[in-house]
Amino acid sequence: MVELPPDPRPEPTWMTVLRLMRWDKPAGRLILMIPALWALFLAAQGQPPLPLLGVIVLGSLATSAAGCVVNDLWDRNIDPKVKRTRNRPLASRALSVRVGLVVAVVAFFCAWVLATYLTLLSFWLCVLAVPVIVLYPLAKRVFPVPQLVLAIAWGFAVLITWSAVTGDLSTPTWLLWAATVLWTLGFDTVYAIPDRDYDRQLRVKSSALFFGRGTPQAVGLFFMGTAICLLWLGINMALGLPFWLTWLVAIGFWVVHYRRLKRHHQPPRVYAQIFRQNVWVGFILLTGMVAGVLL
Repeated sequence: MVELPPDPRPEPTWMTVLRLMRWDKPAGRLILMIPALWALFLAAQGQPPLPLLGVIVLGSLATSAAGCVVNDLWDRNIDPKVKRTRNRPLASRALSVRVGLVVAVVAFFCAWVLATYLTLLSFWLCVLAVPVIVLYPLAKRVFPVPQLVLAIAWGFAVLITWSAVTGDLSTPTWLLWAATVLWTLGFDTVYAIPDRDYDRQLRVKSSALFFGRGTPQAVGLFFMGTAICLLWLGINMALGLPFWLTWLVAIGFWVVHYRRLKRHHQPPRVYAQIFRQNVWVGFILLTGMVAGVLL
């Protein structure tokens, strides 16, 4: 008789909580942090105060954690029916709803404490962002392009951070906000493509379903709009050569992404790769922004 291997040890609760907050998947946390860092370094002319940098980094981690938990609480009965999400802690019942609520409250409380360090305008922008974060999962049930709601939530990172440095919102702020919203629409639509069949069966809405066969063209337009907004931003702020070099590199990535999306019947890993590569694009642009204002 062949002896079966022993069952693996159960996952520690703290690790399950980390998975609930998606801290085991840094790409999603970094891609939210990037627009905030764009705004921070541009508004501070490349030299932000270190305490504010710490607050923005920790605040983005707390906010993204809260958003992930809220999303999973809303979708705990939907996620088990989707291959990509069925092993999430609330979907698999590894954690209870009560634990999820406690984690969400703690994450929001941490974000609130950090927000008190910011300017009054930034603080109230944080408050305005909360309903968008909390209601985003409902948008998937009623709004044809829920990724737009997520993109607007992402855009608050720019508004909050910029106003934390300058105390106001100016033309460059809104150009960076528009770039962030369009960029988010692009990469999150790509992220939604592998789930289209599940979303259709579950009657959940997504931009990948809304645009249908035109999804590659829609993503291409979103990335092109991002590039145009960044072009306008660079001119408005008189950014130096390093920014323009990284802007061209970003466009090169987006062209490649568009060409890959036009090929039919791609494996799911391709869409995940495009999503992760946009993290690199964001940091490449950040490097150019910092150097562009300093040089």
